[in-house]
Amino acid sequence: MEPQTAARYRLLDELRGLDLISMMLYHGMWDVVFLFGVAQKWYTGRPGFVWQQSICWVFILLSGFCLPLGHHPFRRGAVVFGAGALVTAVTLLFLPEDVVWFGVLTLLGSSMLLTAALDPLLRRVPPAVGVAVSALLFWVTYPTMNGFWNLPGGRLALPQALYASYTTAYLGFMPKSFFSTDYFPLLPWLFLFWAGYFLHHLVGRGRLAPLRRSVCPPLGWMGRHSLVLYLLHQPVILGVLTVAFRLVRAG
Repeated sequence: MEPQTAARYRLLDELRGLDLISMMLYHGMWDVVFLFGVAQKWYTGRPGFVWQQSICWVFILLSGFCLPLGHHPFRRGAVVFGAGALVTAVTLLFLPEDVVWFGVLTLLGSSMLLTAALDPLLRRVPPAVGVAVSALLFWVTYPTMNGFWNLPGGRLALPQALYASYTTAYLGFMPKSFFSTDYFPLLPWLFLFWAGYFLHHLVGRGRLAPLRRSVCPPLGWMGRHSLVLYLLHQPVILGVLTVAFRLVRAG
């Protein structure tokens, strides 16, 4: 999504790589807790939730920030959306009890495609206004799956008729019968993506030069290959943990 290697904003790659490592550790712990039955109250409680949210907030905000750096947002969005569909197909076939519907890759691909389509209109919005409105709408719609929206004067209960199907679940209105081990609907996460998009324009390309320097090249490599690593990391982690637990139990 970014210019050629010589002109890359390496610190953005490295931040993405660092967040990818955090995500791998989080998913590894998920396997330990839910697949291998090692209870960890901190992980299933508030600390684990904060950890998970920190990963997805950085990843989604950074993806929105980096989108204007690319030259082919439609193609990139289609590739990422297709990768999300692949994750759904694989989990549906091999792990139906832990299937992924509308995971983070589906969200990012959808957000890229929508933003690319609406780019002529979004560019008319003053960047500072765009950041503020996107952040506000993210806060308002954050509890959509819980049946209400945040408002300055209190909560607005949403009609239960909205929570009807898998189609509404894609938008953020998740019916009670819906289940996914990785769920990132358009509401509220599209607005966090747009906050990153507008933040890029608010900062301005001319002020991004300091981001070209590198602090940790290995993290940058991971950031540049984040999609492939995302697709491969869980099977690898699961394989390593399976061998490790078998050895421990055999001993």
